[in-house]
Amino acid sequence: MTALPARNLLGDATSPYLLLHKDNPVHWRPWSPEALAEAKALDKPILLSTGYTACHWCHVMANESFADAATAEVMNAHFVCIKVDREERPEVDLTYQTALQALGQQGGWPLTMFLTPDGKAFGGGTYFPAAESNGRPAFAKFLADIHTAWTERRAEIEETAGKVRDALVRLWGTDEPRQVNPAIIDVVSRRLTQRVDLFFGGMEGAPKFPQTHALTFIWRAFMRTAAAPFGQAVGLTLDNMSQGGIYDHLGGGYARYSTDERWLVPHFEKMLHDNASIIELLTLVWQHTRSPLYAARVDETVDWLLREMVTHDGAFAAALDSDSEGEEGRFYVWSEAEIDEVLGPNDAPLFKQVYGVTPQGNWQGHNVLHRLGAMGFLRPDQEAVLTRCRRMLLMARAKRVRPQRDDKALADWNGMAIAALAEAGAVFRKPEWELAAIRAFWAIEAKLGEGDKLHQSWCGGRSANEATAEGYAELSRAALILHELTMDKRYLDKAVAWMERIETKFADPAKGGYFLSSADAGDIDVRIKTAFDGATPNYNGVLVEVLARLASLTGEEKYRQRANAAVLAFGAELERNPMGAASLLNAMEFIFASVQIVVIGDERSPDTQTLIRAVFDRSLPSRILTVLRPGEKLPKGHPAHGKGLEGGKATAYVCTTTTCSQPVTDPALLFNGLIAEPFRRIAQMQQAQAAAQQRPAAANNR
Repeated sequence: MTALPARNLLGDATSPYLLLHKDNPVHWRPWSPEALAEAKALDKPILLSTGYTACHWCHVMANESFADAATAEVMNAHFVCIKVDREERPEVDLTYQTALQALGQQGGWPLTMFLTPDGKAFGGGTYFPAAESNGRPAFAKFLADIHTAWTERRAEIEETAGKVRDALVRLWGTDEPRQVNPAIIDVVSRRLTQRVDLFFGGMEGAPKFPQTHALTFIWRAFMRTAAAPFGQAVGLTLDNMSQGGIYDHLGGGYARYSTDERWLVPHFEKMLHDNASIIELLTLVWQHTRSPLYAARVDETVDWLLREMVTHDGAFAAALDSDSEGEEGRFYVWSEAEIDEVLGPNDAPLFKQVYGVTPQGNWQGHNVLHRLGAMGFLRPDQEAVLTRCRRMLLMARAKRVRPQRDDKALADWNGMAIAALAEAGAVFRKPEWELAAIRAFWAIEAKLGEGDKLHQSWCGGRSANEATAEGYAELSRAALILHELTMDKRYLDKAVAWMERIETKFADPAKGGYFLSSADAGDIDVRIKTAFDGATPNYNGVLVEVLARLASLTGEEKYRQRANAAVLAFGAELERNPMGAASLLNAMEFIFASVQIVVIGDERSPDTQTLIRAVFDRSLPSRILTVLRPGEKLPKGHPAHGKGLEGGKATAYVCTTTTCSQPVTDPALLFNGLIAEPFRRIAQMQQAQAAAQQRPAAANNR
């Protein structure tokens, strides 16, 4: 190989995160075949560092260690140093996060890993301070220890690295397919709900993340069973999140997570994927509860999304940083004196009382605004005062130095945002939101699309790498939701094309399911195949939903077979550890009991629109809506194939499995009929499945 220059090579990167490190004295290389070949040629271990732009502790370690000339000298002398933006290369990050866990440590960012020249992990951690602190060794000392171990005990290190790789192979490659009993859905719903904090919502403990995929799973159980504890668990969580400091009460949008169990103090970065999933969940729950709080938070968060996150001809940027002017949260927090100065003596007292502002503050001497102490009813005139106060404070905050925005347009996160925005637009009757979703979809397709191939990210005028299965899954789901809303066949065609590439490049033909990375990705030693959720819904779960939707929309049985095979692939794992696979379990309902609603009529006529409106007024997590003009035909495999108008009026049919309702022309009857029938069907299906599995055992006992 041609020797790489002995200097930092991040200057040509497009990632804002990598560009933050382009002036480090460290001889950083981007993750590439050339960098991996350099490590082999020099027979040096690799120092791998992964992180992302909005990560506070990534900035701290960069300033303390990577910008330090003495530390950089040690790194350059003894290691090939590789920097990865975990949002551009999520499969690389997940591989080594899991390797760190196999070494007995908890993962996180920044991730700092030490690899053999052929890329096998043998040691590492997350954030290392410049000086020993809180039980964490100083980074320079840790570097010296790793170098000594490599030079003096290399055989031992190679053995450890081999064991770690074997653990990854076992984790992602040896599971056996097994039939899944649908009754597991109700069992896991109860177990997850038991983990919800009875006082503040969310999963017990701190830090506390929204975990919207798990909350969606619990909400589905409530809609399926009407058992109050399920609905209460979700409502308690959304209420506290939406009134807590994790929510930006001035500008809208939710922070990444809360550092405490009360949702009071956030870790201040705002991520696109978090806000997309929260918008979607709030919309779904609002359809049933009509909570004014949820409607307000959706409206405010979408306003933030469209005001601050639109870039790249309509697509969405990835994140806003937690830091500004070198301090975490500086942009968002307030002193009491600042509040008094902006609001004046007439309005400040009420605002401070409601939003928990005190002289001593509630976080490091400052105030994180929240309404946890004032979640009850206020008079309309008081709310009007608070609205005026928030507007004044937002204008004052706009004069501060803003956190950096990570302008990368990511395939998967944009897919999530497009789907959430389109659905919210339809539910809340906001056509401008739907238009923004459409604009973002085609912007992403233009930037990241290449025939049936998708790229993972776009920034600085260039796209980078093929998308992971997450990107294909989320953008395909977004396409199918837009197809529902617009009846534009182009969206369906896009989803079909992307799913065919998924099948040829990502499928596991031997055991079913889908790998995270393409078969063409030559720089990954062990391909990941998992059913477990992370910060975002698991991609296999999303793919199962997409395939089930395609089976209904096209009538092609191959999609249903692929969806069933993907669930079957993780059957044994679901038996062992179902609690971490909420997204896959959510998607199973699309296979077993999707609510297929067909509305036939001229889409411009009021009677057709009122039927469609009735559908969007119901909380239907497994809805598949098809709107047909008179004379258009459904595919032969659809249960409503051949059905048409009733008495010349716009007509709806509600179908589950192979059975459809009687024709419905009254919107009120359609609205009321959507509440129970589909979920009675899934209960019947589960009972039948359980009975079928018990019969062989009874026969053996005889």
